[in-house]
Amino acid sequence: MIRFDEKENVFILETQNTGYVFQCTTFGHLEHIYYGTKLNNYSIDSLRLKRTATVGSSIVYNQDDPLYCLDLLALEWSGIGRGDYRYSPAEIKMPDGSFVCDFQYQSHTLHDHTVVAQTLPTAYSEDGTAQTLEITLSDESNNTLLTLYYTVFEESNVITRRAMLKNCNQNRLTMRRLLSMSLDMPNRSFEMITFDGGWIKETHRHDRRIQIGMTVNASTTGASSNKHNAGFLLATPTATEETGEVYGFNLVYSGNHMGVAELSDQQTVRVLIGINPHCFEWELSEGEFFETPEAVMTYSANGYNGMSANFHSFINANIVRGDWKGKERPVLLNNWEAHFFKFSESKLFHLAKSAKKLGVELFVLDDGWFEGRNSDTAGLGDYAVNRKKLPRGIAHFSRRVRKLGMSFGLWFEPEMVNTASRLYAEHPEFAVTLNGKAPTLGRNQLVLDLCNPDCRDYIVRS
Repeated sequence: MIRFDEKENVFILETQNTGYVFQCTTFGHLEHIYYGTKLNNYSIDSLRLKRTATVGSSIVYNQDDPLYCLDLLALEWSGIGRGDYRYSPAEIKMPDGSFVCDFQYQSHTLHDHTVVAQTLPTAYSEDGTAQTLEITLSDESNNTLLTLYYTVFEESNVITRRAMLKNCNQNRLTMRRLLSMSLDMPNRSFEMITFDGGWIKETHRHDRRIQIGMTVNASTTGASSNKHNAGFLLATPTATEETGEVYGFNLVYSGNHMGVAELSDQQTVRVLIGINPHCFEWELSEGEFFETPEAVMTYSANGYNGMSANFHSFINANIVRGDWKGKERPVLLNNWEAHFFKFSESKLFHLAKSAKKLGVELFVLDDGWFEGRNSDTAGLGDYAVNRKKLPRGIAHFSRRVRKLGMSFGLWFEPEMVNTASRLYAEHPEFAVTLNGKAPTLGRNQLVLDLCNPDCRDYIVRS
């Protein structure tokens, strides 16, 4: 449930067990008040961070209020150049040529549904219980709009956030960083828990006490990657599986990502997550807009299990789509480690019969089933069946597997190509390369340019 207290300019977002509160200040900034266990009464003055004395080396935002310093406020969003020295969610070369930006409240709209992003995937709601708060902020001097979206998924105790920047100026602006969310909270001696690893050693838990400065969880691989999962937690030191406070943050996104927990000298923690700004640059001409990925937040007063249950509920109800929604996944056997590239139909079927006896429900044929694919050096991108290994084709073999009482699955890697392939020989322009530079290969592969419509059409036809 979302409600707005007009008297105090306060926004209250509630899930089944959590409350999230922020206020529009006199100067139009969004001040964070509270995120935690759902309360019967949100006493704003008792919950907000106190501002009772001036602090040296700080910048007064407006001379009418000597205690109003952005660097000392708990904010929902922060700009650059007006006195907040913490890491900003946005670095924008504005239409006036400076990096100074100061987004202030302009209006808000409440929607009794999710608001679907135009350019990126977002969570959805089938039961009609989700609500979205849309807040428009404006940097008037540059005629630039920033819209913040907050969607409340009540049953799963999840709130999602994302941002959209629109240039209404006749001059262009250039984004170097635009994150999905920013949130300032009082520090509770938080520890940051990340899940990191690498190939065949994914998702190892690492705990770090938040110290003054920035603690960063990031990937620059072009994907969320096995090196650093985009999701991270902030937990109190006494949190266990069943007790203690745990906050969870993640992204509905699989590209380069960055998550930050920054502890200030005033003992507030700024939490940010979004697209990694590494090598990021995006221009907006007049009338153009840019949408960030959707960030997912949850809070649990019942430890790590409570936090996990919130995320599980959200993913099952609001992310998973199609035929597998609400269904248990089948017990699966993949033939890769059994055979690698060296198999025949008889070897595969022998493995499938053994798998059936063990209770396997889905048999997946992995790499090596298409022409020219006898090692990882060639063939990727050419998806004609290798008749030496499967003389009667994929369809025939899949029917044999189904007669055993199992489903059949097939591995392929549509976004990649070997340079030793018919596809690359005929369409080298389909691969992502830089003119004049020798390409760098991973597993003898290049990435296909999925922004090329002809390349996309080839993949679909194949």
